Amino acid sequence: MAAVSSLSFPAIGQTSGDRKLNVPSARYLASNFEGFRFRTSLLYQSVGLRASTTASPSVFYCMSTATDTPTVSETKSSFLKVYKRPIPSVYNTVLQELIVQQHLMRYKKTYRYDAVFALGFVTVYDQLMEGYPSDEDRDAIFQAYINALKEDPQQYRADAQKLEEWARAQTSSSLVEFSSRDGEVEAILKDIAERAGSKGSFSYSRFFAIGLFRLLELANATEPTVLEKLCAALNIDKRSVDRDLDVYRNLLSKLVQAKELLKEYVDREKKKREERSESPKANEAVKKCLGEYQYLSQ
Repeated sequence: MAAVSSLSFPAIGQTSGDRKLNVPSARYLASNFEGFRFRTSLLYQSVGLRASTTASPSVFYCMSTATDTPTVSETKSSFLKVYKRPIPSVYNTVLQELIVQQHLMRYKKTYRYDAVFALGFVTVYDQLMEGYPSDEDRDAIFQAYINALKEDPQQYRADAQKLEEWARAQTSSSLVEFSSRDGEVEAILKDIAERAGSKGSFSYSRFFAIGLFRLLELANATEPTVLEKLCAALNIDKRSVDRDLDVYRNLLSKLVQAKELLKEYVDREKKKREERSESPKANEAVKKCLGEYQYLSQ
């Protein structure tokens, strides 16, 4: 297991705000995003989903016993109705994949919101949207995304911040010994451990794995054995966590490359526009010089 510091995500430069911008980066990222897809066939079974035979293959219908369970299409539509501004394709490609995956997790019968899951999603979202052209739009997209899933974006942010502050005050040993202490975050972790141990009321996900990893990162707990001990204390399968974190690192690497490609494209287009705008000025200067030359020659 690599050290947690290997997950640091470099800042990306400013990008264009045109959703229709069709550059290799978006296609490149989309083609490499398969690794971050969840095993949807298993998720469909757990939440009672069936694919439509008449609609688009990407539309699935929830067959949950809850009458108010929306379809994936309805969740995506709710997001787009709230946030109507164009999103650059390199960001939009991943956002659309994430909202589908999180919809499937959200409406599993065993799903129950917890703060570690929230920390994992906030970590992914903030790293995905780092370098977004507008801070205001980045926050608005987050609000629309979580609201589309019928959850509370303020709770996600507050719980993520709470866990981050707690983790910064921990050491490798205190992090894994949460069960022997009292406290708000300790109580959250104890509840997760109890539910995960029961095998019936806990729904593991990659966002949860990323949340765990973020705790280790903030506590500077870089020893490989710390993750193993934390997983054992929480009754979580470490093999699943290792696998999902490898996928996560790979996604970040692909995302960095895609953003770099997009930035290069935007920079080239900007330079071309500047060159085109300078061309008329240069022609005008040449004409002026020629006119002055002809005047002096008379």
